[in-house]
Amino acid sequence: MSRCSSVPSNGERSLAARRAPCQDESPNPPVPSGLPQRQRLFAISTIAITVALATLDAAIANTALPTIATDLHARAADSIWVVNAYQLAVMISLLPFASLGEIFGYRRVYIFGLVLFTASSLVCALAWSLPSLAAARALQGLGASGVMSVNTALVRFIYPPRRLGRAVGLMALVVAVAAAIGPTVASGVLAVATWPWLFAVNVPFGIVAAVLAVMSLPHTLRSPHRFDWVSAILNAVTFSLLILSIGEAAHEASRGLVMVAFSAAIFFGAVFVWRQITLPAPMLPVDLFVRPVFALSSLTSACSYACQGAAFVALPFYFQDVLGRSQVATGLLMTPWPMAVALTAPLAGRLSERYAVGLLGGLGLVVLSVGMICLTLMPPAPSVFEIAWRMALCGAGFGFFQSPNLKALMGSAPPERSGGASGIIATSRLLGQTIGAALVALCLGLLATRGTVVALGVGAGFAVAASIASFFRLVVPQAGGV
Repeated sequence: MSRCSSVPSNGERSLAARRAPCQDESPNPPVPSGLPQRQRLFAISTIAITVALATLDAAIANTALPTIATDLHARAADSIWVVNAYQLAVMISLLPFASLGEIFGYRRVYIFGLVLFTASSLVCALAWSLPSLAAARALQGLGASGVMSVNTALVRFIYPPRRLGRAVGLMALVVAVAAAIGPTVASGVLAVATWPWLFAVNVPFGIVAAVLAVMSLPHTLRSPHRFDWVSAILNAVTFSLLILSIGEAAHEASRGLVMVAFSAAIFFGAVFVWRQITLPAPMLPVDLFVRPVFALSSLTSACSYACQGAAFVALPFYFQDVLGRSQVATGLLMTPWPMAVALTAPLAGRLSERYAVGLLGGLGLVVLSVGMICLTLMPPAPSVFEIAWRMALCGAGFGFFQSPNLKALMGSAPPERSGGASGIIATSRLLGQTIGAALVALCLGLLATRGTVVALGVGAGFAVAASIASFFRLVVPQAGGV
């Protein structure tokens, strides 16, 4: 595959020319109007399988932590690194992988991430100690990041623009179903096998997804700009320090340590942003944030996922510690939320092809806000039905927001910057979930079990903020047909 011409440094070419993409010279050139139906089916299948595996993997690891800690003779506090190593690896590599996708093609980055995820899943299954498992999980996080950073960008080239809404609705459906069945799958596997099989089952599905990817994923436009290693390092340092400061604050570490970590994150973040302003195709897409729809959609995404993150962490504590429900009952009580998302997200995706995404997303987030407030105001001893309808209301609102918001984020970015937009989609989701979970830990640390209700109230506040940001999209200049 031939290279695109390099970017001259003598300033002779204009900024627009430096940003101009070049075609990936291949037997299958870019298809801006989408792939043929048969190839499209295979292409969306590989993405659906991989997204489901990554979503299941997060839920499975959380469920299996106590079992893993016991089997590896590790302390419960140390076993958290099985989750943290994965999340940290994902967070610090999303934007770099998205940038690599623009340079080398989304197909290449996706296949690399999928192969790494599959191979590291096998290494996780063969781990003999907690450090070896944590290291393998970090590699697995890098693989998942390679996939997550470009999967939405690929969807843009798989489907024609007029069907982008239903495409992202389908992806939301896959995520919701995988999240709903994750704890059940983990419990079922652990009932008949040991914990290594939780990771080993990824291998055959990963192989199938890789074969489908090689067969069907489109070759996309490639940008001529070079990969900026300095930006990649600043990105990793900034997000590592930010996550460290948030996590330490949530666990009531010394204020000095928290302030030092947070101040360092702000400093390196400022340097990171300043550097991006000087680049023709920045790793952190500051060029996209000047577009009002993209900026508001990113804010909407971060706030809504902070709400979901707070709810998904606080509710299990509330159900078990406050209401006295069993672990099995708690899992069942959590199910109406993702199942409602699975029902509403595809519908909202189709509607987003006809109606303004700001209106659809805002209405969905209003419903989410009402559901969160209803959860906060539950009676002292609610019945299963009283809990279930509140959870379903939240899920319906979240699903109705999710698909239109994804469409807005991708549609407001030019095709050659699809990688940057895709990276921000994943980054805003993970950052929002991290902030929401950290605030729950802080509330529990300060108020014990009473903190769960306060945390739900905080989540409702995030949902209200997200709704306001979504409605603002109705009054700002539109771009990309959204």
